[in-house]
Formats: sequence, structure tokens, C-alpha cells
Amino acid sequence: MPELPEVETTRRGIAPHLEGRTVTSLLVRDRRLRWPIPEDLAIQIEDQIFTAVRRRAKYLLLDIGGGTLISHLGMSGNLRLVPVNTPVLKHEHVDIELDSGMALRYTDPRRFGAMLWSTDPLAHPLLANLGPEPLTDAFDGNRLYQCSRGRSMAVKPFIMDNAVVVGVGNIYATEALFAAGIDPRREAGRVSRARYQRLAEEIKRILAYAIERGGTTLRDFTGGDGKPGYFQQELFAYGRGGQMCKICGTSLSETRLGQRSSVFCRICQR
Repeated sequence: MPELPEVETTRRGIAPHLEGRTVTSLLVRDRRLRWPIPEDLAIQIEDQIFTAVRRRAKYLLLDIGGGTLISHLGMSGNLRLVPVNTPVLKHEHVDIELDSGMALRYTDPRRFGAMLWSTDPLAHPLLANLGPEPLTDAFDGNRLYQCSRGRSMAVKPFIMDNAVVVGVGNIYATEALFAAGIDPRREAGRVSRARYQRLAEEIKRILAYAIERGGTTLRDFTGGDGKPGYFQQELFAYGRGGQMCKICGTSLSETRLGQRSSVFCRICQR
């Protein structure tokens, strides 16, 4: 599933091609996404100008006319720019045609993504109760420490809770915990303030670096320019169960936490 760096990579890729451009036509080939694409979406966006392309957590917020198109890439979706009239392949469900002669094309083989319309996106039920963005000053080790008090759940699913902080999915939670030297199985309420400060710093560092590297290519993710991400080549723990730890040489262990595979080093993480 595309995580925060992949979504931010997509945002940066498509924003220069959308902002200031007018929608000339909306072509919907299949409305059956996670939630049906609104029947009146064409009325809302045709002949309107994109004013901004923002991100909240893993949602893209495309401001246009008097509202916002909320898009989620689901498990297998992507948005990319193609010339208008580019031949359509399987699973290419939506084209938003622009006055530039380009079209924003949404592809989603599993159809778990979303395209919804809202005049108040931050108050939308999908976004209203989200925690702070990890790359802002609103997120730090003190927040993790305060939110974790009395919590017996493992620290990995704790930092993946969107009410605590948004955008720390399975890949980046695994990598941040490895970098901070924290066993993902440790109870969230038994991690010290100092160790949470280190963890918050690693979350920020790893997410920012992954964005610079274009995200992580797992299965079929590509950014808004159609290019793959390269962070996968530099993973220390995620997906490396049974392989040698790059720090100490020990075989990496693998377990399941919150129904997700979790890889860690029994020597480097405690």
C-alpha cells in the first residue's frame, strides 16, 4: 500500500501540472472504487481551475473551484499525467482532462482507492480525527510519550495509529524502530521519554529521506511522473526476515504484530 512518502511523491509530481490549469472534461470509466465516485463530480469540476494540490496523511486534496477532490490511492492505485487520448489500459478508471492537453489518469487494479468531493475536506469523516503530521513541529517525542502512558499494546502498532501520528505505515514504522534501537514488541507504555524522542527523530528523518528518494517501490507503486521509488534498495529491516542484520550480522527475526509482519534484530533492538 502506498504510504506517506509515496503519496507525497505523487503530490509533488502532479502539482506543477495541475495548479492553475482548467479541467476541460472528466471521463469516468468505472465508479466502483472503495466508495462510488460521485455521480455529479463532472458538474463540480469541469470548467474549474485547480488552485492547490495538498496532502493530509495519505489523502491527496485537490482544491478546485468551490471544493476539494479527496483522493486515496488505496492498496494499488496511482495518479499520473498522460497526454490526452493516450490509449487506455485495463484498470485505468478515471481521466481528468486539462486545458494543457494533459490528463490526470487514475489507475487502481484492486479498486480500494477513493475519489470523493467535499467543500470542507478537513472536517470530512475520513480526515477529521487524524493525528498530527509527522514532519511538523506538532509531532515529537513528547507527544509519543504522553499518548503512550498506560498503553499495553506493542510500540509498533502504537506508532502506526493514525490518531497518534499520521502516515507511519508498516514499512517506515519497521525502519524507524530499527534505527532507534527499539524492539517493536515492547509495550508502548514502557518506552521512556528519551527513547521516544529518539524514535520521533528517526521517524522524521526516515520519512523525509524516503520522500527525497521517491518513496519505496513495492509491487507496482510509481510516482506522479511514472517513475519508481528507490528507498526499497536501502531498507534495513522491512521484508528482510531471516537475512543478515546490516549492523551486527545477526539473522533478523520476524513476527506478527497487529496482523502485520514485523522484522527486527534481537541484538540491536531492545
